[in-house]
Amino acid sequence: MQRLFAILLLPFLATLLVCPVQAANSARSSTVARTAVPNDLQIEATIRAKLAKSKIGKDGFRFHVQRGVVTWEGTTNVVQHKGSATRMARAAGAVQVINKIQISASGKTIAAGNLKKAVVQQ
Repeated sequence: MQRLFAILLLPFLATLLVCPVQAANSARSSTVARTAVPNDLQIEATIRAKLAKSKIGKDGFRFHVQRGVVTWEGTTNVVQHKGSATRMARAAGAVQVINKIQISASGKTIAAGNLKKAVVQQ
């Protein structure tokens, strides 16, 4: 009787052990978001729209998009504008950003003047 019970119960227990793993795997794979990668024209249009609304648009930066890679060029007096350009391109869907924006000498001087020197107290 115990052998019969074990023979009947074994397939049931095996099903319980396998099904949760399969369910978890299928749930995990179905929740993975498949986002469409924007093409070069879409990335360029998004960046142009963002530049029109942004302070960094006044710097006159130039950029081009090729195979999802955005290359920035230009000069600025504000150090933060260089980083803003990189973030803008990433937000537009760029797969890589090459930032060749140069900080002018006056911009570097202003940035250095805004830094506080650390003082070590003993």
